[in-house]
Amino acid sequence: MNNSSTAWLRFLIVAALLAAAGLFLRSRGQAEVLPPREPLASFPLQVGAWQGGEVVIPQYALAVLGAGEFLERTYTRTANEPPIDLFMAYFPSQRMGSTIHSPQNCLPGSGWTPVESTRLALASPGGGRIFVKRYIISKGLDKMLVLYWYQAHGRVVTSEYWAKFYLVADAIRMNRSDGALVRLTTPLVEGETADSSQQRLVEFGQHLLPLLDSVIPR
Repeated sequence: MNNSSTAWLRFLIVAALLAAAGLFLRSRGQAEVLPPREPLASFPLQVGAWQGGEVVIPQYALAVLGAGEFLERTYTRTANEPPIDLFMAYFPSQRMGSTIHSPQNCLPGSGWTPVESTRLALASPGGGRIFVKRYIISKGLDKMLVLYWYQAHGRVVTSEYWAKFYLVADAIRMNRSDGALVRLTTPLVEGETADSSQQRLVEFGQHLLPLLDSVIPR
């Protein structure tokens, strides 16, 4: 099966999953469960040794992202260290067509080209480990290292296809379709290796993970 056929098959699977979730949720007489949570704006500006500053998301970007709640901040630890960009998107409900946008689509749409894609393990706050997506992207002479994952109901996944599968499963089991995307980005500056950039994101991520439950409910 060639790449175009595989991509088309994946599209049909995702479309079928979303349609199934939408039909199921619309058919239920009771209102969808919307668990209590804190707004993204309340997320701490201090994460470990990093201090955050707000980034204004342009209105045109918000229009594309849809009916969710969004946060973008730049976190800095020291003046001579590259910053970390934190982006979070939370959708209280995905049953009316507003769904999480995959960075695999958004980043190329912004002119960034994927150079390398792998998975990376992070220590979980509750013990064990979780896996996140690791990307190196480039635009001209600029390179960035990206870690991202989908998070909902205490579950972390790296694949948008599994995220859609669990969207349907949890809609049936829990009458919930809320979910979030968490993305960390840092520049690959001249003279710095990808490993040192990765270590920076991993250290930040370890401080970040225990704080997420307040804004992304289990």
